[in-house]
Amino acid sequence: MRSFKILLALMMLVTPPLFAEDEEAEAEETEEATPVISYYQVKPSLTANLASGGKYIRCDVQLMTNDELFLEELNLHGPAIRHSLLLLLSEQDGKSIKTPSGKEALRKKALSAIGKLMQELSGKNELKALFFTTFLVQ
Repeated sequence: MRSFKILLALMMLVTPPLFAEDEEAEAEETEEATPVISYYQVKPSLTANLASGGKYIRCDVQLMTNDELFLEELNLHGPAIRHSLLLLLSEQDGKSIKTPSGKEALRKKALSAIGKLMQELSGKNELKALFFTTFLVQ
């Protein structure tokens, strides 16, 4: 009986655990499946005169992407992005963008405009979202 216990203990030491490989494979799959999210902050804050319904708008914008190489493209084309956003903001009516639905409509327009711009300049558009992190209309 004692030799059986020793043999069993030796087998446990020599035999690799069956579940360790599965756990490692699951961990690798989870790491690969988790997208890396990066943000590009348009700096400094955007300030523009409004077309009507207010004097001006001041806002901060962040662009989200899952592609780290595209983040480099955003940095490269930062001045063009800023220019496009300033033109879009200056066309807005202050009364409409003070409402939640107006802000959301502006966010969608801005995301579409920057997406088209990046497609023209870099040949791809990997933008996932646009966020206003500060938004003031007066």
